[in-house]
Amino acid sequence: MTRRNVVVAGGAAVAAVGAGGGIAVNAFAGETSKGGDAAGSSTSSGASETCYKLTSETTEGPYYIDADKIRKDITEDREGIPMTLRIKVIDSETCKPIRNAAVDIWHCDALGLYSGYEDLSSGGGGGGTPPSGTPSDVPSGTPTGAPPGGGGGGHEEPTDDKRYLRGTWKTDKSGFVTFKTVFPGWYRGRCVHIHTKVHVNGEWTDAGYEGGNTCHTGQFFFDEESVLASAEVEPYSTSTTERTTLTEDTIYDQSGTTGGLLKLKYQKKNIAKGVVGSITVGVDPEATHEGTDDAVQPGASASASAS
Repeated sequence: MTRRNVVVAGGAAVAAVGAGGGIAVNAFAGETSKGGDAAGSSTSSGASETCYKLTSETTEGPYYIDADKIRKDITEDREGIPMTLRIKVIDSETCKPIRNAAVDIWHCDALGLYSGYEDLSSGGGGGGTPPSGTPSDVPSGTPTGAPPGGGGGGHEEPTDDKRYLRGTWKTDKSGFVTFKTVFPGWYRGRCVHIHTKVHVNGEWTDAGYEGGNTCHTGQFFFDEESVLASAEVEPYSTSTTERTTLTEDTIYDQSGTTGGLLKLKYQKKNIAKGVVGSITVGVDPEATHEGTDDAVQPGASASASAS
């Protein structure tokens, strides 16, 4: 079996009542249990571990800026639905959490703009009406050109000094890292997504994170129900940009959690109150995946995978 196919069969997600009366939940979608029984009893000693397939690699896109904001709250002044993103990083072969990894995330704002690249990225604000149901005017099949401001498949140098919705933070001893941000918007040619990189084997210093290797470059995705709900809320509802659905996207590989699909929690009738997203990312710590030349999905052109 290849590392991509390694997954340990076992129990499903479980909930256990702890000594303090609280509920401990294995809430991450797609997980299987290692070392547990069919009931999936959870213990603080970590005897029941969670194992995942190796998470899909994707393109870095043109708008990455290397780890210059070491922070957990990346919101700055951006308007939008508050979002907490909780990521767990594990070795996909041993199932053990990876501590002190440097995790980057970056994404566009509610109207499709990327900080550092406002002149290149394609915002869509202004007076539109929110989508209702599946869009009827979206691309069908593989796009034939680069999305507006996509810059092809290569990296673009920043055009401004803004850095909202970007940040890097380290995983704790259990492999978790949590970011505060806003629900991303959309722009032509791509579904709603968040970019990520995981760096390991480096060193945390007063200046940030140095050395090591980038073992994963990926993207996190949002189900259609959540995106349609967000489109009813300002400022998302003012976007006039056509929207690509999850099933039409050329980067998402349609494999669910393995492909980066987030598990989302929010009030179904009031998403504006906030969203919690969670996912476990299975990586090969010895691999190098920069995401600059090896992540175009089958059927997708290099230009379509730009961002």
